[in-house]
Amino acid sequence: MYRERVTSVPGPVDQPQPAAGAVHTVPADRMSAGPGDAGPVGWPTPPPGGYPAPEPDRLTRFVLRLYERSPRWAVPLAAVGCVAAGMSYALLSNPTHADPDAAPTCLLKLTTGLDCPGCGGTRALWYVLHGDLPAAARHHFLFVFALPFLAYLFVAWAGNQAFGWRLPELRISSKVIGGFLAAWLAFSVLRNLPWAPFTSLYV
Repeated sequence: MYRERVTSVPGPVDQPQPAAGAVHTVPADRMSAGPGDAGPVGWPTPPPGGYPAPEPDRLTRFVLRLYERSPRWAVPLAAVGCVAAGMSYALLSNPTHADPDAAPTCLLKLTTGLDCPGCGGTRALWYVLHGDLPAAARHHFLFVFALPFLAYLFVAWAGNQAFGWRLPELRISSKVIGGFLAAWLAFSVLRNLPWAPFTSLYV
């Protein structure tokens, strides 16, 4: 009896293995009893009650309260006011006769002499408001091209918010948006090349 040699100690390998496809369960005495616990004893558990949501500051509470109490047409009206302010600025400032360094100006063009991706947009808007589409396209034809789509999206959104209009949805895929951004990038580079015919794009 005392001469018997112990060759192995029962371990994980010697324990009976569950059959393939069997669901492993934890005995009930190994489960934690706390209401906030989610696993066996010894497992990390979330704090009781979860993390408390941060209290909004006064400005956030004021904006949320103002948004909840404002009529449905208030936000579209504010957006229309911003658009009208931009158009009024273009009409009153007459950027077609302004000096290159007149304020406000493009910082990139003022410091480097290069046209930025948006250079000519204000002048193009001024010509559009005066019905001169060729001159507007001469200053920024991508802006003139995108203007009808932007106007329709704005009218559809504002009409839906203020009056419940259900205009046909203008679906623009991500590929179309990516192609437009790529064309805008190429246009921004080509308009600064010092060779003909690219010099005709310089504004």
